[in-house]
Amino acid sequence: MAKCTAPRFGHRTASGRAACPACGGGGYRGYGGGYASYSSPSYTSSVSSGGGRSSGGGSNSSARPRWSRAGSSLVYTPAEVRALTPVRENVEKRASLPDLRDVFLCHAWDDRQGAAKELHDLLELRGVSVWFSEKDVALGTSLLREIDKGLAKSRVGIVLVTPALLRRLPQESIADKELSVLLAREQLVPIVHDTTYEALREVSPMLASRSGLSTIEEPMANVAAKLAELVTI
Repeated sequence: MAKCTAPRFGHRTASGRAACPACGGGGYRGYGGGYASYSSPSYTSSVSSGGGRSSGGGSNSSARPRWSRAGSSLVYTPAEVRALTPVRENVEKRASLPDLRDVFLCHAWDDRQGAAKELHDLLELRGVSVWFSEKDVALGTSLLREIDKGLAKSRVGIVLVTPALLRRLPQESIADKELSVLLAREQLVPIVHDTTYEALREVSPMLASRSGLSTIEEPMANVAAKLAELVTI
């Protein structure tokens, strides 16, 4: 008996159904005996022939989120798409609000002239407006008050997780206060840089429970490009 290919390849198109040796274009028969159709999720997934990152059951897979522009060369894992989809939905909900920055950049003080500035510059090169304490907090103003306003007027919060941030968080630093606010929203994207999620889990299990992006997997420039796609309406 011919085996239905729907569980592996899907029947989202007429050609997909027609190619199935069991269904032959007549629709996919579900396990309950009736006919079922597949709805398109927020991304489409494919299996690459090589060079992709491994995920889940050992296969190299990639996914294209619905907000990725036609012709984009960026490659996402299914896990990245799942993690970023709620953030994208919040971006879309807040798209009509005036005078919002695209991104609030939370970082350790020690990274302000290093990795944080690199990420800030890469984002701004792609047209992303970034709240960054190095340029947005004027001398003589209250740092905490300016941070509070920056958080309220940003669509997305990104947390640059570095060894310096891991050292700072247990000390209840300014970055820790920013993080507390961001964790209460579906607007948070952790960016793990020069460290691991395992190391983060030792310091902040709550933050480590949020999936994000990592420069272990790809260059900072690619991470910035994915963030730019995420916040562009």
